[in-house]
Amino acid sequence: MNKSDLVDALASAAGMTKADASRAVDAMFSPSDGIIAGALSGGHRVQITGFGTFEVKHRKARMGRNPRTGQSIHISASNSPAFKAGKGLKDAVN
Repeated sequence: MNKSDLVDALASAAGMTKADASRAVDAMFSPSDGIIAGALSGGHRVQITGFGTFEVKHRKARMGRNPRTGQSIHISASNSPAFKAGKGLKDAVN
C-alpha cells in the first residue's frame, strides 16, 4: 500500500473527500512537518495503544568496515526513528 492507496482507504473508511484524507495523511506522516516527525524531533514518543510506538533510538559511535576494501572506518553516533508494533497489530498480522 502506498500513500495514494492509504488516502483512498482513509477517504472511504471515514466518509471524507480524498482531498481531506490527503491533508490528514500529510499532517500525520510528513517527514518535514508532520505530527509524528515533530514529536520525535522534540524528543517524545508517539504511542498508539494496540497499534504500536514510534520512538527515537540512539545509536552509539562504533567502528565499521568497508566491505569492498576491508578498511576500518569510524561510524558516528546518530539518532534513528524506530517503530515497535503493539500487541493488537501483531495479533492482526498473525
